[in-house]
Amino acid sequence: MSEKIHVGIIGFGTVGSGVAKALLEKGRLLEARIGARVVLRRVCDRDFRRRHDVRLPAGMITTDPSKILQDPDIDIVVELIGGLEPAKTFILEALRRGKHVVTANKALLAHAGSELFRASTRAKTDLYFEASVGGGIPIIKALREGLIANRLDTILGIINGTSNYVLTQMREHRLSFHEALLEAKHHGYAERNPSLDINGNDAAHKLAILTLLGFGVQVRLEDIHMEGISNISQADIQYADELGYCIKPLAIAKEEDGELEVRVHPALLAKTHLLANVNGVYNAIYVHGDMVGSQLFYGRGAGQNPAASSVVSDIADVARNIAAGVSQRIPLDRHASHGVRRLRRMGNVETRYYLRFMVTDKPGVLARLAGVLGRHHISIASVHQKERAAARIVPVVIMTHEAKESHVHAALQIIDRSGFVKHPTVALRTEAPRAK
Repeated sequence: MSEKIHVGIIGFGTVGSGVAKALLEKGRLLEARIGARVVLRRVCDRDFRRRHDVRLPAGMITTDPSKILQDPDIDIVVELIGGLEPAKTFILEALRRGKHVVTANKALLAHAGSELFRASTRAKTDLYFEASVGGGIPIIKALREGLIANRLDTILGIINGTSNYVLTQMREHRLSFHEALLEAKHHGYAERNPSLDINGNDAAHKLAILTLLGFGVQVRLEDIHMEGISNISQADIQYADELGYCIKPLAIAKEEDGELEVRVHPALLAKTHLLANVNGVYNAIYVHGDMVGSQLFYGRGAGQNPAASSVVSDIADVARNIAAGVSQRIPLDRHASHGVRRLRRMGNVETRYYLRFMVTDKPGVLARLAGVLGRHHISIASVHQKERAAARIVPVVIMTHEAKESHVHAALQIIDRSGFVKHPTVALRTEAPRAK
């Protein structure tokens, strides 16, 4: 008879109901693969009136989290309520009581990952969180285990499905930003209030987790440079396409010369880049390590089944540990105690730039643009301007060579205050593949 391992779920929303359904319907399959019997003992939620495609026995449901946290028979607590509190309190209490924890809470891990890791180590219990980044993509396991011998220098990801879907619709169907966002809402790929997705906050939370695991640095969210996608127009999509690029919503962590740069923003990727064909709601994370070289992790980044799959995978890992009588096989606090510590200031980041100016169609305008850029040490690689019949305001697109962020920012402040530029300049960075 296999050992019984009892699970309690706090949070019966989309992902929580998917996890409960998998545990109830796939019990025999999981037992055969794990070598232990995983039993769903109790589910807690504030309101069970929401419709789900799984029915729970009356004796299994509760609205009181203590019925799970203080139940001595529950071995694994699954936290799926999200947010900072009371989720943090629940997780810390579960760990103190000797229970193992599985969570998908990206916001909490981004804010307090190191603290939770230390609490898990002190309690000699496990904390797993695969579903916090990338939905069903096993990137956390890869960073914790598969790439453990590697020193990473780059993590580059498309880790917000809403933003990627919007930009894909703009490119493939020539929609405006607002039209593409309405499409995303219609298909359930965007929240009613999508600001966390389109402004870069969601991706920043996930990048903070990847940075902690990949580089050993707990990055404060205020140290992550964030830009959203709402200022990108159909004109930018088309110009990028004609120049051999596509625009993607990127989360970037790079180490160079002992400094780490962390940023979230849309960027131009060459169409030959590994991430260039990651479209729609799909996510992908590119990783470069000193031993494995380049690796790409790809899959659905959101939705009930992909996220629930990752949560159940974590439950299975913990169950195997319990059955084997071990815990802390991979001490999490080790991830927060190595690696680079100094963050590169955004003003010192150097990339190539795409600059789109909306200017009055008069002689000398291009020379004035070039003059300001030159005085700020910005070298022009190419200029692109289409003929427009009888247009008073015309777009001028300039691609630069590598330039320092602070120089570009200073130049654009002057240019945008000049009388010949009629709309704020759109500035997008390019992201090139690693040379090595």
